[in-house]
Amino acid sequence: MIVWNAIEEDIASWLRLASEVEYLFGLMAEDPIFLQALQKNISRGSAFCIRENDGPPGSSLLGGLLFSSSAAPLYNIGWLAVASRARKSGVATALMTYVLTLVPSPAEVTVTTFGTDIADGLPARELYIKNGFKPDERVANGPEGGSRQKFKLKILERKG
Repeated sequence: MIVWNAIEEDIASWLRLASEVEYLFGLMAEDPIFLQALQKNISRGSAFCIRENDGPPGSSLLGGLLFSSSAAPLYNIGWLAVASRARKSGVATALMTYVLTLVPSPAEVTVTTFGTDIADGLPARELYIKNGFKPDERVANGPEGGSRQKFKLKILERKG
Protein backbone atom coordinates (compact mmCIF):
# COMPACT_ATOMS: atom_id res chain seq x y z
CA MET A 1 0.00 0.00 0.00
CA ILE A 2 1.70 3.17 -1.26
CA VAL A 3 0.92 6.70 -0.08
CA TRP A 4 1.13 9.05 -3.06
CA ASN A 5 1.16 12.81 -3.39
CA ALA A 6 -2.11 13.44 -5.20
CA ILE A 7 -1.88 15.13 -8.59
CA GLU A 8 -4.40 16.80 -10.90
CA GLU A 9 -5.27 13.44 -12.54
CA ASP A 10 -6.54 12.24 -9.12
CA ILE A 11 -9.17 14.98 -8.72
CA ALA A 12 -12.09 13.07 -10.27
CA SER A 13 -11.32 10.01 -8.11
CA TRP A 14 -10.95 12.24 -5.04
CA LEU A 15 -14.37 13.78 -5.69
CA ARG A 16 -15.91 10.30 -6.00
CA LEU A 17 -14.43 9.42 -2.59
CA ALA A 18 -15.72 12.72 -1.18
CA SER A 19 -19.24 11.99 -2.46
CA GLU A 20 -19.18 8.63 -0.64
CA VAL A 21 -18.57 10.30 2.73
CA GLU A 22 -20.78 13.37 2.34
CA TYR A 23 -23.29 11.92 4.81
CA LEU A 24 -20.60 12.52 7.46
CA PHE A 25 -18.87 15.66 6.17
CA GLY A 26 -21.60 17.51 4.30
CA LEU A 27 -21.60 18.57 0.65
CA MET A 28 -18.15 18.32 -0.95
CA ALA A 29 -18.13 16.66 -4.37
CA GLU A 30 -20.01 19.54 -5.99
CA ASP A 31 -18.82 22.26 -3.61
CA PRO A 32 -16.46 24.72 -5.35
CA ILE A 33 -14.85 25.57 -1.98
CA PHE A 34 -13.92 21.93 -1.39
CA LEU A 35 -12.57 21.66 -4.94
CA GLN A 36 -10.46 24.81 -4.42
CA ALA A 37 -9.09 23.41 -1.15
CA LEU A 38 -8.26 20.12 -2.86
CA GLN A 39 -6.53 21.87 -5.77
CA LYS A 40 -4.58 24.10 -3.37
CA ASN A 41 -3.40 21.08 -1.37
CA ILE A 42 -2.42 19.23 -4.56
CA SER A 43 -0.43 22.22 -5.84
CA ARG A 44 1.50 22.62 -2.58
CA GLY A 45 2.10 18.87 -2.17
CA SER A 46 -0.08 18.38 0.90
CA ALA A 47 -2.80 16.11 -0.54
CA PHE A 48 -2.00 12.44 -0.01
CA CYS A 49 -3.83 9.40 -1.28
CA ILE A 50 -3.76 5.64 -1.58
CA ARG A 51 -4.88 4.41 -4.98
CA GLU A 52 -6.63 1.09 -5.49
CA ASN A 53 -4.07 -1.64 -6.32
CA ASP A 54 -1.35 1.06 -6.15
CA GLY A 55 -2.58 2.10 -9.57
CA PRO A 56 -1.60 5.06 -11.71
CA PRO A 57 -2.92 8.61 -11.23
CA GLY A 58 -6.66 8.72 -11.78
CA SER A 59 -7.23 5.24 -10.32
CA SER A 60 -9.98 4.86 -7.74
CA LEU A 61 -8.91 6.05 -4.32
CA LEU A 62 -9.02 3.91 -1.20
CA GLY A 63 -8.29 6.93 0.98
CA GLY A 64 -7.21 10.54 1.02
CA LEU A 65 -5.81 13.07 3.49
CA LEU A 66 -5.40 16.85 3.30
CA PHE A 67 -2.64 18.28 5.47
CA SER A 68 -1.52 21.83 6.19
CA SER A 69 0.76 23.99 8.23
CA SER A 70 -0.53 27.39 9.23
CA ALA A 71 2.79 28.30 10.79
CA ALA A 72 5.31 25.65 11.76
CA PRO A 73 5.39 24.12 14.31
CA LEU A 74 1.55 24.03 14.01
CA TYR A 75 0.05 21.50 11.60
CA ASN A 76 -3.49 20.42 10.82
CA ILE A 77 -5.15 17.39 9.28
CA GLY A 78 -7.98 19.04 7.40
CA TRP A 79 -9.64 15.97 5.93
CA LEU A 80 -9.20 12.21 6.09
CA ALA A 81 -11.54 9.73 4.44
CA VAL A 82 -11.45 6.06 3.52
CA ALA A 83 -13.68 4.36 0.94
CA SER A 84 -16.22 2.04 2.54
CA ARG A 85 -14.76 -0.96 0.68
CA ALA A 86 -11.32 -0.28 2.20
CA ARG A 87 -12.21 0.40 5.82
CA LYS A 88 -10.44 -1.69 8.47
CA SER A 89 -7.68 -2.54 5.98
CA GLY A 90 -5.00 -0.14 7.27
CA VAL A 91 -5.57 2.68 4.76
CA ALA A 92 -6.18 5.38 7.38
CA THR A 93 -3.26 4.14 9.47
CA ALA A 94 -0.94 4.22 6.45
CA LEU A 95 -1.98 7.79 5.58
CA MET A 96 -1.64 8.94 9.20
CA THR A 97 1.74 7.28 9.70
CA TYR A 98 3.09 8.78 6.49
CA VAL A 99 1.94 12.32 7.30
CA LEU A 100 3.26 12.22 10.85
CA THR A 101 6.73 11.30 9.53
CA LEU A 102 6.72 14.60 7.61
CA VAL A 103 6.30 16.68 10.75
CA PRO A 104 9.56 17.95 12.23
CA SER A 105 9.79 18.02 16.00
CA PRO A 106 8.85 19.73 18.15
CA ALA A 107 5.39 20.35 16.74
CA GLU A 108 1.68 20.21 17.38
CA VAL A 109 -0.79 18.54 15.03
CA THR A 110 -4.52 19.19 15.33
CA VAL A 111 -7.54 17.62 13.75
CA THR A 112 -11.26 18.17 14.16
CA THR A 113 -13.17 14.92 14.18
CA PHE A 114 -16.55 13.53 15.10
CA GLY A 115 -18.07 13.62 18.55
CA THR A 116 -19.03 10.45 20.36
CA ASP A 117 -22.64 10.79 19.13
CA ILE A 118 -21.63 9.96 15.52
CA ALA A 119 -21.39 6.15 15.37
CA ASP A 120 -19.73 6.11 11.93
CA GLY A 121 -17.15 8.58 13.25
CA LEU A 122 -15.98 6.43 16.15
CA PRO A 123 -13.29 4.66 14.07
CA ALA A 124 -11.79 8.07 13.25
CA ARG A 125 -11.66 9.00 16.93
CA GLU A 126 -10.03 5.65 17.71
CA LEU A 127 -7.45 6.19 14.95
CA TYR A 128 -6.41 9.55 16.37
CA ILE A 129 -6.24 8.23 19.92
CA LYS A 130 -4.19 5.23 18.74
CA ASN A 131 -1.75 7.69 17.18
CA GLY A 132 -1.32 9.67 20.40
CA PHE A 133 -3.83 12.48 19.85
CA LYS A 134 -5.64 13.76 22.94
CA PRO A 135 -9.22 15.06 22.96
CA ASP A 136 -9.40 18.83 23.27
CA GLU A 137 -12.27 21.32 23.11
CA ARG A 138 -15.60 20.80 21.41
CA VAL A 139 -16.13 22.86 18.29
CA ALA A 140 -19.18 23.80 16.21
CA ASN A 141 -21.42 20.97 15.05
CA GLY A 142 -20.92 19.51 11.59
CA PRO A 143 -23.22 20.22 8.64
CA GLU A 144 -25.35 17.16 9.46
CA GLY A 145 -25.84 18.43 13.03
CA GLY A 146 -23.54 15.98 14.80
CA SER A 147 -20.99 17.11 17.34
CA ARG A 148 -17.33 17.74 16.56
CA GLN A 149 -14.25 17.77 18.76
CA LYS A 150 -10.71 18.96 18.28
CA PHE A 151 -7.85 16.55 19.00
CA LYS A 152 -4.19 17.52 19.49
CA LEU A 153 -0.92 15.65 19.19
CA LYS A 154 2.22 17.15 20.69
CA ILE A 155 5.36 15.82 19.04
CA LEU A 156 8.41 16.31 21.24
CA GLU A 157 12.02 15.97 20.18
CA ARG A 158 12.52 12.78 18.21
CA LYS A 159 15.57 10.67 18.78
CA GLY A 160 17.71 9.48 15.87
